[in-house]
Amino acid sequence: MHIMEGYLPIEWCVLWAVLSAPCVIYGLWRMKQMIQQDRRVLPLMAVCGAFVFVLSALKIPSVTTGSCSHPTGTGLSASFFGPWVTAVLGTIVLLFQAILLAHGGLTTLGANVFSMAIVGPFVAWLVFVALRRYAHAGLGLSVFVTAAVANLVTYTVTSLQLALAFPADGSILTAFIAFATIFAVTQIPLAIIEGIICGLVAKYIVRVKPDILKKLDIIEDAEIEKIQGEAA
Repeated sequence: MHIMEGYLPIEWCVLWAVLSAPCVIYGLWRMKQMIQQDRRVLPLMAVCGAFVFVLSALKIPSVTTGSCSHPTGTGLSASFFGPWVTAVLGTIVLLFQAILLAHGGLTTLGANVFSMAIVGPFVAWLVFVALRRYAHAGLGLSVFVTAAVANLVTYTVTSLQLALAFPADGSILTAFIAFATIFAVTQIPLAIIEGIICGLVAKYIVRVKPDILKKLDIIEDAEIEKIQGEAA
């Protein structure tokens, strides 16, 4: 992730920006609606945004050029607020990182937003909903899997973006396999670690501020009591 400034050809920069813009705009509308309904969600949104910023700033050099490996942090926000609000939080984080930390870039912002703030969280949110609604998995396990999926999907999309821009001997598939294989060396263990961290953070939030998650229909009283009982 964090495809660096100037790395992608301009036509791909424009394409990813055009694809990302409607999702972010819709996310802003969803965020506004959610805040108007209950302003108590604001602190949790801020925590999720800060969480994304800190985790995704932990850059690990990749053995491939033009990108790097790191946690994404978007799985926690996707679990609590869904993919659209996460798209906004992720865009804000990526913009600040590009300006302040030189992580990513302004020309590649659309590409980075599309992978880390849109597709990764969207797929992860679908997984979270399935685990909670149909598999009846606990919150900690669900967030663990969701965070790991958000991370891995982000890097799968990044690999595809790089392969589309730079086919290997004219083959997009060959380039995709090459990029994905290189990323997998660092990204699979990072995804597992990120999942563990996000699962623990989710449980901590239940212990200190369960009312917000209950308001968001993320958790019910019985599970709150169970998680709080584990800490007793």
